[in-house]
Amino acid sequence: MLDVSYDYLPFLAFGAFVLAVLLWMEWQGRIRPLFIPLAEISRLADELIEKDADRAEELAAIEEDRAWRYSQNFERGKWRRVRKELERRGIGK
Repeated sequence: MLDVSYDYLPFLAFGAFVLAVLLWMEWQGRIRPLFIPLAEISRLADELIEKDADRAEELAAIEEDRAWRYSQNFERGKWRRVRKELERRGIGK
């Protein structure tokens, strides 16, 4: 078995905590938004196009930035998907 001195236990605990935080951030910001139905992403993209077709991608980027500023990783991931959908449609270029 792995023989680890108890002197290293605080470092291992801190490393495990940091790893858990990083994994949580990846879950909230990248993986969990993938479970949002494409219909919801399309609906948000359609709303932005209705609001202002010329600036739709910019508005999505603004919402993504706002979520980043307020540390809302899930919202940031959602708006990233909306922005990518608008980019795929060729809106805002």
